Amino acid sequence: MTPAAARDPLPVRSVAFLGGMAVPGGWRPPPGLPEVAFSGRSNVGKSSLLNRLVRRGSLARVSNTPGRTREINFFRVDDRFLLVDLPGYGYARQGKAQRALWRPLVEGYLRESPELRGVVQLLDIRRDPTGDDVAMFDLLADIGVPVLVAVTKTDKPGRTDVDRRLKELRAVLSVEQDAIVPVSSRTGAGRDELAQAILALVRQPSWKSQ
Repeated sequence: MTPAAARDPLPVRSVAFLGGMAVPGGWRPPPGLPEVAFSGRSNVGKSSLLNRLVRRGSLARVSNTPGRTREINFFRVDDRFLLVDLPGYGYARQGKAQRALWRPLVEGYLRESPELRGVVQLLDIRRDPTGDDVAMFDLLADIGVPVLVAVTKTDKPGRTDVDRRLKELRAVLSVEQDAIVPVSSRTGAGRDELAQAILALVRQPSWKSQ
């Protein structure tokens, strides 16, 4: 094992795509492993971050076309936990039928999954939270699920601007400092910190059982 691998808080040996849930109450993997879901508006960098997290080039499809992910996709990581890729929201060119399906599909999963340990909610550091972002945070608060905030694309602004934006987002979202993780899928910055936070969620019992 190389020194870099020894320091990796999440050395991933195998990742398997298990399938997708296309409709509310549809197919999903049987319970048994903890689940951590990734959520964010279309084009926030969710697929790139998932790929960086598990150190794979094509775990989740990276597309220049927002709104491509329309199912809830399940990935098993080392038989330890599931990463759950929720479909992006807020893409104006999605059809009405697709937008109407999004909330019952996602909300049904979040409320009913017995193994869900937490949600990683993504925000672009260059953008203020949209109305759809606020609605998602409100939904997560109503459900009561633990939330980590991953602030993406931190390689774009300068260091001073990154610090300022993180402070502004913490104030706007009213979240603790340790619940917000700045990341860059391009450079890998923040990957290990996010991995550590996800593992902490995985080790917790479901908040539904508390």
